[in-house]
Amino acid sequence: MLAVIKIRGSNKTEVGIRRAFQELRLTRNNHLVLVDESQIGQIKKAKDYVTWGEVDEEHVVKLLQEKGRMTGGKPLDDAVLKELGFATINEMASKLLDGSLRVKDIEGMKPVFRMNPPRRGYHSTKRTYKLKGALGYRGKDINKLIDAMLEGGKSGQGEN
Repeated sequence: MLAVIKIRGSNKTEVGIRRAFQELRLTRNNHLVLVDESQIGQIKKAKDYVTWGEVDEEHVVKLLQEKGRMTGGKPLDDAVLKELGFATINEMASKLLDGSLRVKDIEGMKPVFRMNPPRRGYHSTKRTYKLKGALGYRGKDINKLIDAMLEGGKSGQGEN
């Protein structure tokens, strides 16, 4: 399973790239979606605007707990999980990762995770990750970016 994050704005881009954003459901910056490897063509089409990599189960659980939302903005809690037929968030995350379940198949769950900008910012939004930028393929390092984005919403709380 791949995590794809939109980093740059899509104003004045060509039609094919905008269509890739629509199909990936990346409408705004700092939005994250979980997709399978079959959509790699759409991801590569938008490679100059997004970053992606393989996400692990621990981070899928964190995403579902902290940023997972149902329609109406309700968070994923135990009552909602029982309605969906899952015992725990870990069970849902493992089914998402092994491919037996997709985010869009979960009825009432929003397919987009609205993330905060990463704590300490992006390095460069014009260069690839290999050249110390923020764009393109990251591999397993996407998990570090997800952690920084989850921390980004907690900045300034309890610090002196």
